[in-house]
Amino acid sequence: MSRKVRLGIIGFGAQGSAYAKFIEDGLVPNVEIGAIADVEAARREAAAAEHGVPVHEDHESLLAGGEVDAVVTTVPHYLHPQIGIDALRAGVHALVEKPAGVYTKQVEELNECAAQHPELTFAIMFNQRNNPLYQRIKQIVDAGEIGAIRRTNWIITTWWRPQGYYEQSAWRATWGGEGGGVLVNQAPHQLDLWQWICGVPKSVYAKVAYGFRRDIAVEDEVTALVDYGGGATGTFVTAVHDLAGTDRLEILGDRGKIVVDGSKTATVTRLVDDERALSDRMGMDDVRKLFKGEVDPTTYYSQEVIEFESAWGAQHSGVLENFAANVLDGTPLLAPGSEGVNGVRLANAIHLSSWLGQEVPLDFDEDVYLAELNKRIRSEGKFPERPAGA
Repeated sequence: MSRKVRLGIIGFGAQGSAYAKFIEDGLVPNVEIGAIADVEAARREAAAAEHGVPVHEDHESLLAGGEVDAVVTTVPHYLHPQIGIDALRAGVHALVEKPAGVYTKQVEELNECAAQHPELTFAIMFNQRNNPLYQRIKQIVDAGEIGAIRRTNWIITTWWRPQGYYEQSAWRATWGGEGGGVLVNQAPHQLDLWQWICGVPKSVYAKVAYGFRRDIAVEDEVTALVDYGGGATGTFVTAVHDLAGTDRLEILGDRGKIVVDGSKTATVTRLVDDERALSDRMGMDDVRKLFKGEVDPTTYYSQEVIEFESAWGAQHSGVLENFAANVLDGTPLLAPGSEGVNGVRLANAIHLSSWLGQEVPLDFDEDVYLAELNKRIRSEGKFPERPAGA
């Protein structure tokens, strides 16, 4: 193999064409385009004209062509697991676009296939894990600098989409074609970061609105309450109808707090001691002086503001480069493909809680989820029901 990975781009829509441009522009120095596949003739013509590489009608033809070492799957969500499986079985490294799939059963089949091929690289496009701000926040939390997590809150409503967005294609915003709304399309990055940094919750109770402010069948607003155990809780709020939008993550620990605004700036507060210890040794005169500003707050805590500049496209191209580096020399992956199931499971649990009207554990019955999903696909009447596997 050359020192560049020959990448096959499966799906030449908005995302696939963007990745091709990143590579052509030299943003991913260890990757070259090997071939491109798309089921639409017009897109194949555009791919051939723009990039001068072999084009194929489908991923099977591309995988059989011998022109690629690896593929990226920029296709509708339901197709990610099967294409990933087909690539791995063909001896081709696989980078799966987010989300890894729509329901956990199909993603677990992909993970099982990848486990049978440890010689191949399997990753997922969680580009936000390449955001240096969130990498630093994870380091702070993992190092115990703010103590044990007591509460998390993420309001992420910067996903405004107009009605016309949903009318671009027949599969979008459908249960049978896309598998959901904001949870499976826009918010998978935050669902991944939330559990990556703060841990996987034990259960979730959710209130979800379907077609609330948009003429769609799937969810356009979500409010979820999770239980981490030991009294620690978290909330996750997202929507597609907030034109101004908010992106604010708070992580409260027993020795400090992290507040992230706009995924650009983090204010980290570190207490000088455990909060309970501070509480136990402070008298009311100490409290009065603190509230009246008569005591320097640094007596109790310090604050640090963290901010990074990040060029548009750098996070996606960074994941592509990291994926190729793992193929070439074993560089550790930023986003191992096996971890893609975690965000899917969280999204599934949120959906299932709202459908059943009850709190559900994160180890919910996957057959119950699939039956409820198929019930909605059947009612929609546009696509076939989904099988248990990929």
